[in-house]
Amino acid sequence: MTVAAPPPTADSAPRVVRPPYQKYDVRVQPSPIDGHGVFAAEPIPARRKIGEIRGESISVSEARIRATRSERIMIVEVSPRRAIDFSGSTDPMRFTNHSCAPNARLCIRDGRVEFYALRAIGPGEEVTVDYGETHHEGRLACRCGAPGCVGRL
Repeated sequence: MTVAAPPPTADSAPRVVRPPYQKYDVRVQPSPIDGHGVFAAEPIPARRKIGEIRGESISVSEARIRATRSERIMIVEVSPRRAIDFSGSTDPMRFTNHSCAPNARLCIRDGRVEFYALRAIGPGEEVTVDYGETHHEGRLACRCGAPGCVGRL
């Protein structure tokens, strides 16, 4: 006699283990802004840390060389001498897109790149930040579509 296994319950469903520095669940999926984006998978309260990105620590001079070799750049300068390259990172926050009307901010703290909610972010909403000054120097079109978009990065 064969007995069918019971259907999975909420308690028996596999759990995704997130690193301790990723404070809220997010999902990476196609973005209407550009490529892939990071989207809230649960409510994120205002002024709370969402998560951070870990990557390879490199010199700023090496970062600027790497920036010329790739169309998609995932590098943040964290000091006048150091930068972090996220191109090899598996952290979902590396897919955070720019918006001229962001719902989060990027904060550099003790050499870490952290993300904080500026306001409450609902499930399914794309998490965005204002990139600020970039190596694009106004040559890259902004695709955020926000009212009052400045049009260039």
